[in-house]
Amino acid sequence: MSRGELESETERLELRRFSPGDAPGFFSLNKDPEVIRYTGDVAFADENEARDFIEKYAHYSLYGFGRWSVFIKETGEYAGFCGLKYSAEKDEVDLGFRIPRTHWGRGLATEAGRESLRLGFERYGLKKIVGRAMKSNLASHRVLEKLEMVETSRFEEDGHVWIQYEIDKG
Repeated sequence: MSRGELESETERLELRRFSPGDAPGFFSLNKDPEVIRYTGDVAFADENEARDFIEKYAHYSLYGFGRWSVFIKETGEYAGFCGLKYSAEKDEVDLGFRIPRTHWGRGLATEAGRESLRLGFERYGLKKIVGRAMKSNLASHRVLEKLEMVETSRFEEDGHVWIQYEIDKG
């Protein structure tokens, strides 16, 4: 399986640009109803749809950064994604992460999130990064709080209450 370009690494993880070779892991990740329960996303229909999403993903060429596939260094295993996404509509960059259930509770989202924030501020010169989680998604709130993000607002979208956090270095 070919892997995307290495963006960065931590003690345990590699963060790589999305690559078509990630499609099996990406499809498997998003087909787990517990993993996408709090995202508002729907599962890909099949692996080809996941590959198509990856191949059309233009964030790197548009903004220089994006979400990155996460791999465990020791085993080479696909461990979800984490990274930054610019929203022109909101004129802000948000941190997002999604980890397979088999890796929950191991601190991978926090480790990948910390590295994504570092890249955002140091490499890409961002001044503010936000993070959002449905009110009922307690695990994601813990990750955002461990990353020293501060709650700034609550809002309703698609019938769910969301909490927004941010780090502002501006």
